[in-house]
Amino acid sequence: MKDLKEIVKEKYTEIAHQSGMNTQSCCGSGGGCCGSKDYSMFNDSYQKISGYVPDADLGLGCGVPTQYAKIKMGDTVVDLGSGAGNDCFVARKLVGNEGLVIGVDMTEAMIALANKNCEKHGFENVQFRLGDIENMPIGASKADVVISNCVLNLVPDKKRAFSEIYRILKSKGHFSISDVVLIGELPESILNAAEMYAGCVSGALQKEQYMDFIHNQGFVNIQIQKEKEIIIPDEVLLDYMTESELVSFNRSKTGIFSITVYGEKPDCGACSTCSCS
Repeated sequence: MKDLKEIVKEKYTEIAHQSGMNTQSCCGSGGGCCGSKDYSMFNDSYQKISGYVPDADLGLGCGVPTQYAKIKMGDTVVDLGSGAGNDCFVARKLVGNEGLVIGVDMTEAMIALANKNCEKHGFENVQFRLGDIENMPIGASKADVVISNCVLNLVPDKKRAFSEIYRILKSKGHFSISDVVLIGELPESILNAAEMYAGCVSGALQKEQYMDFIHNQGFVNIQIQKEKEIIIPDEVLLDYMTESELVSFNRSKTGIFSITVYGEKPDCGACSTCSCS
């Protein structure tokens, strides 16, 4: 069996090579694994956001973390799982010419597409780096703000991912991350479906466990900035389960939620127990 990280990488390579809005992932607004209808079940609209570059929007997100990230002029912002550059290009508008935005993605095709978009628009304060979120190609204490949009749920070692976020953030830096979490257990038929995994559901943690990773890493002032339930149509779920399983699933009150979470790295200069790196 393929490593799940490789499955995700292959899927997002396919998405990078297609033209326009994503139609291969359930995060997107098209069909693909989700059928032929436009369900728009995860992604939020960027249409009216300053700095938005339609060419870079593949419809892969489940929120708009830049809206809540408290990004300031001159900040260094790191976007994890930067894809074609959508959130990076919104962030660059917020940091101005004095700031810097760094996108990190493990898929070569996405990095190539993001660089193409960056060059097309002549952006000079954005750069993209090929790398793994569990071992980022960024030095310690470099970022004022970390953002991510529907990506950490696809990372196998989430504890390591949050450890890396802590490491690259400056003292008193913060993150704003949009992601998918669960309340209640999903059936095995969905958990074992690679298409749904690459589509943001099966890689998701229980909400309580997800928040525990953040608390246990040492972040402070943690808050959920936005939360919405994701309603997946029955005809989509029937691709992964029988009708009787669907009835049981709907009765179980299992919830799939998109959340945007905020947290801060402590002021390490005023703390004798925490580590800045």
